[in-house]
Amino acid sequence: MNSENEAADRQSSLAIWTSLVSNIALTILKLVVGLLFGSQVLIADGVHNAGDVFATAAALISMIISKRPPDEDHPYGHGKAEVIGAGIIAVVLVLAGLYMGYHSVLALMEPPHAASFLVLAAGVISLVWKLWLYMYTMNIGKRTNSSGLVATAYDHLADVYASLAAVIGIGLALIGNHYEIEILKYGDPVAGILVAFLVLKLAIHMGRTAVDVLMEKNIDDAQMEPILELVKAVPEVKRIDRIRAREHGHYIIVDVRVGIPAQLTIQEGHDIAKKIKQSIRQQNPLVREVMVHLNPWYEAGAQTIHS
Repeated sequence: MNSENEAADRQSSLAIWTSLVSNIALTILKLVVGLLFGSQVLIADGVHNAGDVFATAAALISMIISKRPPDEDHPYGHGKAEVIGAGIIAVVLVLAGLYMGYHSVLALMEPPHAASFLVLAAGVISLVWKLWLYMYTMNIGKRTNSSGLVATAYDHLADVYASLAAVIGIGLALIGNHYEIEILKYGDPVAGILVAFLVLKLAIHMGRTAVDVLMEKNIDDAQMEPILELVKAVPEVKRIDRIRAREHGHYIIVDVRVGIPAQLTIQEGHDIAKKIKQSIRQQNPLVREVMVHLNPWYEAGAQTIHS
């Protein structure tokens, strides 16, 4: 492993540990303040954060597994462990969203709790903290192409939505209490319902992305086009019979079949395949494995055989 990869691994590990410790601290803060002052949206957000602790731990374990080198049982590496971790986070978000929505609806049927500035302060602290965590983990996740870290960043984003809704809801409740506006006193549980919807929407997006990778969906055209152009640029390649590429966690595996002049020797064919592999890997650091299959190519009018 080169120094660049080692540095990326250290950054990823630091980001995921920072997320884990932060989630534990915020869970304690929200649940204690929420329970003391009867804030439904803060309690729901605290439970969501408790789920985040589990989800972040799952992401940490999956990231550790994904960094293991290929072995006899896993010749393509362990990259998909991160995708499984992302899927677990999506499931946790779905459960948290349902929990938050259910209890917020119940709170609407009860007399409103008196809002507190301390509850508002806890919401503001959570909002600022989670916004920083989202930007920090997303930046490193995209730089290292870590599915687990990007999923953790989206989890932080769900918390940003939750904290923003909590701050607005608690603020409206404070205004309602001060001016005796009955409908505003229910700002807290209404905000909880909105948060639940946003969290569920984000969870579905994350889950679909994880399923696409696990089902080995082809990478998108924007990623595929540069790889295709690199293969076309090899002078000996006369025909591209097939090109496929799929994500395998934090790296990409490419499979290409090309036609080269049939009269070339095995050694020359080997050198061409090596040239294709090196060209793709040098220009695209996310590509770890390139499998090249060579088919014979004949001049027009001659027999064409490829498989």
